[in-house]
Amino acid sequence: MCAALYVLSTVTGYVLTSALLMKCPNLLHRKKRETFRSRHISHRGGAGENLENTMAAFKHAVDLGTDMLELDCHLTKDEEVVVSHDASLQRASGINAHISNMCYAELPPYLCKLGVTFQRECFCEGGEDKRIPLLRDVFDAFPNTPVNIDIKVNNDKLIKKVSELIVKYDREHLTVWGNANNKIVKKCHRENPRIPVLFSLPRVLQLLGLFYTGLLPFVPLKEQFLEIPMPSIITKVRDPSRLTRSQRLIAWMADTLLMRKALFDHLTARGIQVYIWVLNDEEDFQRAFDLGATGVMTDFPTRLKDFLDRDGISEPQ
Repeated sequence: MCAALYVLSTVTGYVLTSALLMKCPNLLHRKKRETFRSRHISHRGGAGENLENTMAAFKHAVDLGTDMLELDCHLTKDEEVVVSHDASLQRASGINAHISNMCYAELPPYLCKLGVTFQRECFCEGGEDKRIPLLRDVFDAFPNTPVNIDIKVNNDKLIKKVSELIVKYDREHLTVWGNANNKIVKKCHRENPRIPVLFSLPRVLQLLGLFYTGLLPFVPLKEQFLEIPMPSIITKVRDPSRLTRSQRLIAWMADTLLMRKALFDHLTARGIQVYIWVLNDEEDFQRAFDLGATGVMTDFPTRLKDFLDRDGISEPQ
């Protein structure tokens, strides 16, 4: 009987303490310093309105008032850091070659028409700008715009070069970097711990485990940005009629576990920004912000800008 009372009181104390710290995490953790907050994030510069990862796309998004540019980086044979999503040039340029095997001057332009990854049966036709840009071109052109960098391959030289460029352009306070791969994120953090990092996929899974066991409020977190997909958008990326029952079930379970307002509110209170990707319609914009997301990543920056302006929340608080 005494043992049962002891266990009951211990569990009750743990649950109450966890609930209190979930609501008030700053009782235990110092809030991370935020040098910027982003509601409007342009995925690959806005891949639905301009050819992805081009200077034209970035300029359009910045002129529109985006809070952040999201882009991807690779390293060429002559060790230039270029902005491109794919390691291969096949999809974007129609060339059966890899960026890492070519010098920058040899890289072909993008095709005139590219598919929009997160919008089913949607293509973007570009204008005159089809050049694959250098990362330093982006830093030169937009010195005051926060940039979200996806380090696409586990390459020590690439990580070092990106860090050097960030330092050279005095952008440690305006940049976040990382990848879904935990090894890449760890290397980024070791290379330059002053640049905020994203949660990798294994760390997202660990985060969920901590959240659902009530341990999250007790655990320190080095990451400052959580970037996660909204699993329910699978029906907008793929034809719903072609999804199997198991795929629908997995998407539903992932959405139910991941899209949690209590989790987002807790992280926000700790100074960790929550970005949801890649959302391209108003229904999903609204859901993301209702759940407490800091920002939304989109292929259509004009749509998101119009939505935020109409709701009176364009400026991050």
